[in-house]
Amino acid sequence: MTGDEFRILFVADVVGHPGREAVKAILPSLKQELDPQLTVVNGENSAAGFGLTAKLADELMGAGADVITTGNHVFAQKEFVTELPGLDRVIRPANYPPGAPGRGWCVIEAGGRQAMVMNLMGRIFVESLDDPFRAADTILSEHPEVRIVLCDMHAEATSEKTAMGWYLDGRVSAVVGTHTHIPTADARVLPGGTAYVTDVGMVGPRDSCIGMDKDVVIKRFLTGVPNRFVVASGPVTFNSVLVTISASSGRAQSIQRIDREHT
Repeated sequence: MTGDEFRILFVADVVGHPGREAVKAILPSLKQELDPQLTVVNGENSAAGFGLTAKLADELMGAGADVITTGNHVFAQKEFVTELPGLDRVIRPANYPPGAPGRGWCVIEAGGRQAMVMNLMGRIFVESLDDPFRAADTILSEHPEVRIVLCDMHAEATSEKTAMGWYLDGRVSAVVGTHTHIPTADARVLPGGTAYVTDVGMVGPRDSCIGMDKDVVIKRFLTGVPNRFVVASGPVTFNSVLVTISASSGRAQSIQRIDREHT
């Protein structure tokens, strides 16, 4: 690693207890192996598949997360509405309307550098929030001094995530997509120097429907009757990406998938 090199390890959506256990089992040794200066984990499905709590955020940080991002389930656990404002390194999508608890970005010191993580959420097929593109513009205009910037774009539609990647190309170091729990094969550095991937995937049960018990999900598709989703069991897939950045320019040099399995 050169003196100008800055590495960010981004860990995909953590699903329930199996996902948390996989993070605790894999992340510490993975950080030793890859030596990232900053580790970001999406924790929005950590609480039984829906939402997050302060206690579970502490658990993920104890395993090695420096910053935790979220998404459309950020407020699924009622107590988190009051807990979130007290958590400096846990963020929610920045394009929630004014007055929503918490913040959509954070700037931290990491590896002797300033780095910013911002969280955005799409508007297609999910809750209708404010414009994520303009929210990104506002955050970047308020922090022109920060060169290392990672954006977690939490969205359902691949077109919306791809559009955000192009919109921010050359303006941020990386745009990583989350939410669908299915890893995509399009990780690359865009022409302007922004690392991009449409979806990192998940840390959750492999033999499932995006982390949930497959039989419960199939029954809902077959009958149309709403039922309570439960987190699946069995071997856990651990999806993540490692982004290597030039700290002096903020431009990405590479992005690579880092995938493991926990049994």
